[in-house]
Amino acid sequence: MAEPTSCCVLAGSYCARVDTLFNMPGVHVLEVTWRERSGRTPAGLRLLVETDRAETGCPDYGVVATGHGRRLRRLHDIPVFGAPVELLWRQRRYRCLEWACPVGGFSEDHLLAGPRTKLTTRAAWWAISCIQRDTASVAALARRLGVDWHTVWDAIAPLLQELADDPARLTGVDTLGVDEHIWHHRPRPGKGPKELTGIVDLTRRNGRPKARLLDLVPGRSGKAYADWLTARGEPFTGGVGVATLDPFRGYFNAIRDELEDATAVLDAFHVVKLGVTAMEETRRRVQQQQLGHRGRKHDPLFKIRNILRAGVERLTDRQIERLETGLQSGDPDYEVTVAWRCYQQLRSAYHAGSLTEGGRSRSRSSTASTPARSPKSPDWAAPCAPGSNSSWPTSPPAEPTTAAPKRSTGSSNCTAGSPEASATSTTTG
Repeated sequence: MAEPTSCCVLAGSYCARVDTLFNMPGVHVLEVTWRERSGRTPAGLRLLVETDRAETGCPDYGVVATGHGRRLRRLHDIPVFGAPVELLWRQRRYRCLEWACPVGGFSEDHLLAGPRTKLTTRAAWWAISCIQRDTASVAALARRLGVDWHTVWDAIAPLLQELADDPARLTGVDTLGVDEHIWHHRPRPGKGPKELTGIVDLTRRNGRPKARLLDLVPGRSGKAYADWLTARGEPFTGGVGVATLDPFRGYFNAIRDELEDATAVLDAFHVVKLGVTAMEETRRRVQQQQLGHRGRKHDPLFKIRNILRAGVERLTDRQIERLETGLQSGDPDYEVTVAWRCYQQLRSAYHAGSLTEGGRSRSRSSTASTPARSPKSPDWAAPCAPGSNSSWPTSPPAEPTTAAPKRSTGSSNCTAGSPEASATSTTTG
């Protein structure tokens, strides 16, 4: 070819195309080579880079320093083209001309990487974004970067601490949730506390709640939660209007003492879990009364135990047929049927798009003389119709509690009261 197509026409000049691909202002790529695998170090790209020349002053005296050579500093950058990237930074060294300066010599300071770090600044923030958005583990990120676990953690730990100390992340929290978390099941030296208390932001944004972890506090007690709330101060606690919790008295005492203006409610998970427990207890009791033994492989109610726990909106036609057959054979008095329908209506209250709709779903009752066993029945009022809004309110709809249905062999009324009452009461027909 008569004319060269490369932008690096002059020897020793920077390639604008490679610098654009590297995408870091003020940093230029001098050389790109392939690094072969060596021991535990994986194969990958190796880039030789340097920064723009700039006048630099002594950090102690402030006088203009003079150049004192360079040193190659080894860094690790964001992986590209499916391979780890190693940077060799030709970092400038400077010397202060002031004879009384205690510093003497110092290295170039640049946004490319902080002092004594092994990852570039953007690689550390990239790792944090992968943890936040993709729930990636530190070990997985270390493999992608081609470094050790401790190298990644040492680089991101200071940045994570800065994010945790930022008071702006606690602004606008209207709904606050708390629950325990088991960090590990076997206490071992160096693994930290076994039980933690997790605090979560459940504030509705754009009409839907989106859980956001705020903090993990060592210990599972009301005091651990109360101390965390006290440390946040009145500006934070005064803005909390709803506080959700699991059925634990310690957390309730902390909310009562520290969040006086907040409304304490059970979270949706534990309320629905109470409903599942009540239905399962009814199924086991009817099983014992009908057959005189615990559930076995071919028992009608035992065969549909997983279908009973599933949401009715997710059942296939074949599962609905199995459900009908099992209830017809193993539930002659409609006891399991009523408990199952109450459980489904309890779920529907949390799948509603608004509190008003959730209240109507919760108070819906069957008008038939006997409750329908199948969602295909005309008497079945589908609690979670396909296409409905499946957002979960952070508190149960505020409606007056209604009386539990009476025991009757001829009819049954599946009127759900409060979520707690619906989940803990067993209705038979």
